[in-house]
Amino acid sequence: MVRKKNADVEQNGEKPRKITAGPIREKARSMTRLIAAVGAVIQKKGYTALTGPNIAKEAGLDKKLIWTYFGSIDNLVETYILQRDFWNMADQKIISELLKHPEAIGKKDITTLLHGQLDRMMKDKVLQRIIHWEIGEKNKMLRKISDKRERIGEQLFEIIEPDFSHTSVDIRTKLAIQIAGIYYLVLHARYNGSLFCGIDINQPGDLQRLRQAIQDNINAMYTEAKVDK
Repeated sequence: MVRKKNADVEQNGEKPRKITAGPIREKARSMTRLIAAVGAVIQKKGYTALTGPNIAKEAGLDKKLIWTYFGSIDNLVETYILQRDFWNMADQKIISELLKHPEAIGKKDITTLLHGQLDRMMKDKVLQRIIHWEIGEKNKMLRKISDKRERIGEQLFEIIEPDFSHTSVDIRTKLAIQIAGIYYLVLHARYNGSLFCGIDINQPGDLQRLRQAIQDNINAMYTEAKVDK
């Protein structure tokens, strides 16, 4: 009887309704709301408020759905963070493009990556809180994300490090200082608001000075190593 009804519907030019379409869409919407709620809780109350009841209340959903769809609060939070982390998201497109022509990667490309990290950190308040959380607390979930970030960075080092292998330039350490400096200067400016070495990167002029310094430092590495790329 059901088959006959579906056949009649198809003959009339209509497609039979997919029984699972509604539930699947509803699940996707609920998951999206829960993921977004993580960011809202972090921004409003900080990472210490990331509890099941708080996230569910922000999403307007039953807290049981967190475990139904994600298995745990940590898995939900991890999903959110991976969508916001610069080195896990924004740079993936850039790295994918760079890997198409690895032999051509040079100082301009590295500068673009670090400038992108700086810009994202300055604009994204939730990302600032996440980085603050990561460096201020020992947490397995955050360690997992940090390790993944390292694996992404390792893809680049495998390409650029050989250019410096026969020089005295320790490219890993020099870039580590720059990246760590970006993290600290942004957090200091956004959370403390006071000057650092007389510089306030909340001011456009000083932020541009920092961008220029990043570029100058990377250029100096390549010049010192006599690498023309």
